[in-house]
Parts: sequence; structure tokens; C-alpha cells
Amino acid sequence: MKILGIDIGGTGIKGAVVNTKTGELLTERFRIPTPQPATPEAVANVVKEMIAYFNWKKAVGCSFPTTIVNGKCIHSGNLSPDWLDVRVDKLFKKVCKLPFFISNDADLAGLAEVSLGAAKKEKGVVIVVTIGTGIGSGLFFNGKLIPNLEIGKMLHTNGEIIEFHTADSARKREDLSLEAWAKRFDALLEYIRLVYTPSLVVLGGGISKKYSTFKPYLKANVKVKVAQFKNNAGIIGAAMYASKKM
Repeated sequence: MKILGIDIGGTGIKGAVVNTKTGELLTERFRIPTPQPATPEAVANVVKEMIAYFNWKKAVGCSFPTTIVNGKCIHSGNLSPDWLDVRVDKLFKKVCKLPFFISNDADLAGLAEVSLGAAKKEKGVVIVVTIGTGIGSGLFFNGKLIPNLEIGKMLHTNGEIIEFHTADSARKREDLSLEAWAKRFDALLEYIRLVYTPSLVVLGGGISKKYSTFKPYLKANVKVKVAQFKNNAGIIGAAMYASKKM
């Protein structure tokens, strides 16, 4: 099945038409910068622009960077406080005149990786961690999604949520070396190991492309793989999610 997948992130909104059986992108990926401020109206208009670019007339799958329950934001996430309690699927349908199937971005990136990518056929607990503006996480057991795990919302020792300390945005904001940042992330990996005992952790997000460079600084006794679909996992998972819902 061919479905348009859209991945909404803190810095960019990306889309492509996907073969949901293979995970192949059937078009070039198209990216539009996330509007600032990223209010519901502003983001919806960019999504409408994305729909027009692909001349898309059917249902759309969309990954969104916060906790989504039945299409509704139950946390404001890292885009704008205005997203709290917004029914994202209804908003996008109203603006774009098309049906939308929407879920958490890390859950959907994980869906792609567990079904077709780095965690295919992996048994036990698999956690997909996306590292970007925030820290996203998807939890799977024997291939089944357990939705809305928010590891990034755990509290750090300073009382702030841990993604403020560990996300790639923190590395950029504080001008950290890759080694200094990796040591922070290693502490998060060790916490994941202690709490969840995963058989595998899959790393996604833009910084995962640098994994070979920061891998030597990770000491937690956890099996780690880089997302096979890399930064396209959210797009592919969004399309697969829409396919399953349809």
C-alpha cells in the first residue's frame, strides 16, 4: 500500500510517499522548516503545504512529538504550550480535508524498526530512543507496541526532566563536545538498563548518524543498534500506522 507519511519534529516537518510493505520511500523526502512559534495553526498550515506538494488525496499517517491518546495531545511537548488538549487528527483533517492517523513519533519510528528494520524479529523488550529536540521513546515487547512511554520526561538529579540535559538540543545549546554529551546519554542508557532490562535499544534521530564516533563513550551494558531507517523511521512508521488503522 502507498501512503503519505509525515514526521513532525521540532526543527523540521518531513514527508514522503511510502510503500508500507517494504518501508521503501517511493518519492524523494520533502522537508519544510517547523514554523516558529510552532502553534497548532502554523503547523497545520505547513502540513497543508506538504499535502499540496505531493498532490495527495487520500489518508495520511503522521508522527507527532508528544504523547497522543486517541488523536489528542495530552502533553504540550516541545512545539508550543498551545498544543495541550488539541485533537491533532481533527485539526489536520479540518485544514487539509483529508483523514489523518496520528500517534507519538518515537512509537511510530519504533513501529518501522520493529516491523522492518533494526529490531525485526527481536524478542523480549525493545526500546527505541529518538534523540533530537527532545528524547522520544517507544516500548515494544515481542514486537507489540506498548504506547506512550516517555523516558525523556523522567526527572534528572537537578529536578528538571532529563531530556533538557540529554537531548541533542542540549548538546547544541551548551556547546558540548560529542564525548561530553555521550557521557550524559550513557547515564540515561544505564537507567534504561536498570529499569527495563531491554534485549535491545535502537537509537534514532539525527545524532544517531554519529553513533560510530560516540559509541566508545557508552559504557552501559546494553545491546545498541542504530535505526536502520535512520531519520526516515518516523515517516515510514507513520505511513505503516495509517495502513494498519485503515
